[in-house]
Amino acid sequence: MQKRAFYLISIAVIIIFGLLYILLSKENKESTDEYVAITPIATHHNGMEFIDSKVCIECHKQIVEDHYQTAHFNSFQIANKNTIKGSFEEDKNRLVLNEKESLKMVAKDTAFYQEARIGKKDQLFYTAKMDIVIGSGTKGQSYLMRHQDQLFQLQASYFTPTDSWINSPGAPKKIAPARPVIERCLECHTTYAQNLSGNKKGNRFHETNIVYGIDCQRCHGQVSEHVKYHRLNQNEKIGQHIIKYSNLTRQQRLDACALCHSGLRKEVTNDAFGFNVGDALKNFSMPDYNETSLNDLDVHGNQYGLLTTSKCFQKSEIMDCTSCHDPHKKERGNLTMFNQKCMSCHTAMNNPLVCGENPTKIKEMGNNCVQCHMPLVDSKTMKIQVSNKDEIAVKIRTHLIGIYNKQKPE
Repeated sequence: MQKRAFYLISIAVIIIFGLLYILLSKENKESTDEYVAITPIATHHNGMEFIDSKVCIECHKQIVEDHYQTAHFNSFQIANKNTIKGSFEEDKNRLVLNEKESLKMVAKDTAFYQEARIGKKDQLFYTAKMDIVIGSGTKGQSYLMRHQDQLFQLQASYFTPTDSWINSPGAPKKIAPARPVIERCLECHTTYAQNLSGNKKGNRFHETNIVYGIDCQRCHGQVSEHVKYHRLNQNEKIGQHIIKYSNLTRQQRLDACALCHSGLRKEVTNDAFGFNVGDALKNFSMPDYNETSLNDLDVHGNQYGLLTTSKCFQKSEIMDCTSCHDPHKKERGNLTMFNQKCMSCHTAMNNPLVCGENPTKIKEMGNNCVQCHMPLVDSKTMKIQVSNKDEIAVKIRTHLIGIYNKQKPE
């Protein structure tokens, strides 16, 4: 009798533990499934789903937080008091276009506006709301107005070097209509924006199917499968299901940057945002200028053309944009770091550093390679007007690395 009772109790205990195991396993599975599930914030027209880049912080905290400080990530933002760099203070909030017309920047409640004013009585002509900031503010910013599903560039922009409002480049010195924003403009400032126009010249864009700024997925492709895999395989240290630059050819790496840093381009296809890292850029667009003419390679927007024309690049089999730039970090202005990049190549055994400048002058300049060999140069295409004054050329650091004498590279 006692043996029978013992066996019955044992069987009951086993059954209870078995049921608990099944229930716990099911709960853990459901929890894991819920953990892996990722809600897309936007969807590319090719079906690729974008997720919030904050998800990447789980494994790449420092990289993502550093990237949040870069000009790339902050190149396209919702307009608010933190993202708009220009002043709304009474003595700093006006752009004078001519003797009779001006633009006044006004903050009302939580919104920001540009007011067109006319005549001595400062009569209000129109009011336009700043909805989107385009540009990180490193050099300057422009502002976009959304009218239903249309995007327009407003006339007043901000120029960081003078800390002032300016007439948007190319705008007349009088009150002018807001300019339509086409997809090519957005292609270089956002990770994705859905064009509703049906053609590349239209300015109608989906209000919510958009990924602001240049985030991880613009360069690394769809990352949702990458995230799911590594959440379930946390001991796997080699990145899976993601585009890695180390696996790309030199030209593929260059094309990734050239999409937006190779000057004016003419479209080969009508597929905006169709280019993905790893594709051949020539299949999507071609340079709309003479690549062999230095006169056609402006310092504004054509860093790729100038770099590839440089002897440094032509004599190297491995040099590309990331040889000097880490796209994950805010490096602008860190000349010491960039000079070290120069020295790391030019002190190598097979490429010794030979500088022909006066040793005393070199010492006085603090061995600043960049200042001499990549000087600030006036842009031929980017000119600005500051409050009723003549246009001035914007100075931009050239990527034509060379020996300069009276601004002419050797």
